Amino acid sequence: MGVKTMLPQYELGFYALVVTCAVVYSGSGIFEASRDSMNRKAFRDGIKPGWHYFGRKMDVADFEWVMWFTSFRNIIIFALSGHVLFGKICSMTVPQHRAVMYMIYGALAVLGSMGLVYLMIILSHCLVLYSVALAKQKWLCYVAGLCCLASFKVEPFGSWQSGFVTGAFDLQDVLFYGGSTFTIMRCMSFALESSERKEGIYSIFDLLKYNFYLPFFFFGPVMTFDRFHAQVSTRELRRKDDEMKSIRVNALLHVGAIVAVDIFFHFFYILTLPSDLKFVTRLSDWSLAGLAYSNLVYDWVKAAVMFGVINTIARLDHLDPPQPPKCITMLYIFAETHFDRGINDWLCKYVYDHIGENHDSILKELLASVTTFAVTTLWLGPCEVVYIWSIVNCFGLNFELWVQKFFQLGPFAKLEAKLSGAMSRRIRAAFGAVNFWAIVLYNIPALSSLDFALLVTKRLLVTGFPVSTLSIWFITYCGVQLIKERERILAIKEEEKSDKAKVE
Repeated sequence: MGVKTMLPQYELGFYALVVTCAVVYSGSGIFEASRDSMNRKAFRDGIKPGWHYFGRKMDVADFEWVMWFTSFRNIIIFALSGHVLFGKICSMTVPQHRAVMYMIYGALAVLGSMGLVYLMIILSHCLVLYSVALAKQKWLCYVAGLCCLASFKVEPFGSWQSGFVTGAFDLQDVLFYGGSTFTIMRCMSFALESSERKEGIYSIFDLLKYNFYLPFFFFGPVMTFDRFHAQVSTRELRRKDDEMKSIRVNALLHVGAIVAVDIFFHFFYILTLPSDLKFVTRLSDWSLAGLAYSNLVYDWVKAAVMFGVINTIARLDHLDPPQPPKCITMLYIFAETHFDRGINDWLCKYVYDHIGENHDSILKELLASVTTFAVTTLWLGPCEVVYIWSIVNCFGLNFELWVQKFFQLGPFAKLEAKLSGAMSRRIRAAFGAVNFWAIVLYNIPALSSLDFALLVTKRLLVTGFPVSTLSIWFITYCGVQLIKERERILAIKEEEKSDKAKVE
């Protein structure tokens, strides 16, 4: 049935009330558990003294978040502020050469932060993949690119290359592997776009300008070469109406999100609690479910803040970067689940859509999804947890299609046609609630631990059945209905906007 089907306001109000009460109840359980575990010896490494204003310790289990906003905060601000100022000067004085200026600044920043040897390693991989691109053979670009990616992600090759980089600081490994693997993805995009170009080939300087754009270099997002090249080649730099206002608002929202997360970590130890299974087994089923879900929400917030800050800088440079990931609270479909929209766009364009085409064939879809998750496994770094994450999410994506195809068969299609739009929406939301928790449980092993994921699964589906299972399913159903209502409103606004554009 259509996405514009409306439910009665009192029904939606009831759903909102149920979800609000459930979130408050679950959150209170996590808050009490955090308070009781503040001085627990097992959590000594994950809980440290925080802001003295609150008189409470802080969850510091995510070392990347802590490093970004404590010891490396000033360095990051200095480097990105320098890029913004440098980019503004170049845009005003030599807009036709701004991409070259970005490349020079980016290369110097990489040289200053990681050293000459690391820069030479990056340049050598760029040169190899540029040489492969000259052949204009897609299969060769894929093979060479994946081999280069494996050289950083598969041992002992990764350790061998990282061994050349001298020095030691807290984020060195993160910067090394982040910059290296994103470089390979960008070089593969360049090579694949070059192989499709009918006349000539892009120059090596086009690749270097693309790769050494500093805001994207270490942490992404990946912007495909065709989009980047088209945007930096534009000489007439014009902004849309109220674009600067939007940039300022987004920048303030990201600063607010950073402060909010730090405050949140003083009261809810969502990252440290799952590390002690003996302790979390004491939690109620509701609190345990909330703890698992909050880990996914935090990972989304982390990705949204990181990519949001980078995207804000890119927009100041007159680029249109990949958007931050879709809010995890608005997801109940595997096909829309991702935490890095840039990598998702890259995989869809060069792997998933390339093999799956229109995604109507079950066999093509299976081949496309298996291949996509195989590449993703290599990208993340092959290990047991990544294998499990890839297998279950690949299954979830395909099972979603199989169920969809099954219910599109004649008897079910005729049955749904006899139902009202509201009833069809309710039935679909019931299935969406199951899918929602499949997404949560399938991603917890990668974000927390496999043991914690198994504990949550057992409590929700086995020991908690039927009371906890059905009650949490119903609450999730209410949440999915609220998501569908938001989708309905957005669809109507989009249609009105489209109609207005046609009239004009």
